[in-house]
Amino acid sequence: MSAFRSLFTGSSGLQAHGDALGIVGDNIANVSTTGFKASRAGFADLLGGYAANGQRVGQGVQMAGPEALFGQGGLMQTGRGLDLSLEGNGFFIVNGNHRGAEGSYYTRDGRFGFDDEGFLVNTGGLRLQGYSIDPQTGVASSALSDLQLNPNSPPRATETVDMAVNLDASAPVLAPFDPTDPSGTSNFSTSVTVYDSLGRPHRADAYYRHQGGGTWEWHVMVDGAEVTAGTPGTPSEIASGTLSFDTDGALTNETTTSSSADFVGATAGQVITFDFGTSIAEGGTGLAGTTQFGSPSNVISLAQDGFAAGSLTDVRVGQDGVVSAIYSNGQQRALAQIGVASFAAESGLVRAGGQLFSASPASGEARVGTAASGGRGSIAAGFLEGSNVDIGNELVTMIAYQRAFQANARTVSTADEMLAEIANLKR
Repeated sequence: MSAFRSLFTGSSGLQAHGDALGIVGDNIANVSTTGFKASRAGFADLLGGYAANGQRVGQGVQMAGPEALFGQGGLMQTGRGLDLSLEGNGFFIVNGNHRGAEGSYYTRDGRFGFDDEGFLVNTGGLRLQGYSIDPQTGVASSALSDLQLNPNSPPRATETVDMAVNLDASAPVLAPFDPTDPSGTSNFSTSVTVYDSLGRPHRADAYYRHQGGGTWEWHVMVDGAEVTAGTPGTPSEIASGTLSFDTDGALTNETTTSSSADFVGATAGQVITFDFGTSIAEGGTGLAGTTQFGSPSNVISLAQDGFAAGSLTDVRVGQDGVVSAIYSNGQQRALAQIGVASFAAESGLVRAGGQLFSASPASGEARVGTAASGGRGSIAAGFLEGSNVDIGNELVTMIAYQRAFQANARTVSTADEMLAEIANLKR
């Protein structure tokens, strides 16, 4: 009878809107959850039998299921280097065991840190995925993998010293250079710190002696205690050469007579190239580095390429997802690039809890690449993406569902009254 049908129709409305209120409640509960994506209820009508005219008769409603809304949430600045957010399309990729299921998951929650093995992980311990970068060549791998940063920066022995000085053209010509009295037999000196193969620093003093006719000789000395077979307190020479200038003070030629340092305990025969600028003989102007002008001798610039061992002090992430490690020895190295996944149909992703999603046949396979490429969003370091729940809209929706629930309850009570009347026909 139609009264019975009305009873079950109203009941389906109560069930569907009760479930829909649960979705609204879930959204409101997660209004402060980092990277949370709101859902909305989808309804579908139910069909019963056929009417006299051949049309199907409605039999109520069912909630077809929640639909995730992947709109951008607001960015919240944290200032923490490993708090990351995606501006635009895409998901971070994490891998590991989540609630007993091993696999890859996708998230907009960018709260990452290090585990005890140096891997980048999310708050649940799942490892962030990306492409490792060879620190020597700077070339990224083609295979996605766990990202592990080296907590240490190995030392590098000094190979080149770039030195630009002005040597006073009016300096007197002195007696031959005496290694045992370098200060007394040179016109000018400066010092530079060089590093051996173990990353230990050594003070090296460069002495310049005017030979006349636009020619200078240079000698680099270290304390004898720092080299094998040296005498403590007595300078020991590790490199020497000559510099030639024209009448305009330009460097016409530079030569190296010898260069070999046997620092104690380090690799023997360390060759250090001392470069004083691009001379005319090397195709330069001779004025871009060391010069001989009629002004007091002074240092213009000084640099060397060695460094000591260092430990990890900070991590920086660029908009393209390149992860650079900052070490205590001043070195900065790009070690990895974070992978970002996009999907043909985001709505087909399945919620896995903990702000994680997993792929499904409805979403299609993950299209993995790097940030700011292929339609994927860029990465903002020091920011987290907040929930995209609109609390005002949710409250209005809640009122609408509540009224619909009340109306369906009225349908049930009305159908009940009709059935009671039918039952009272026989008295």
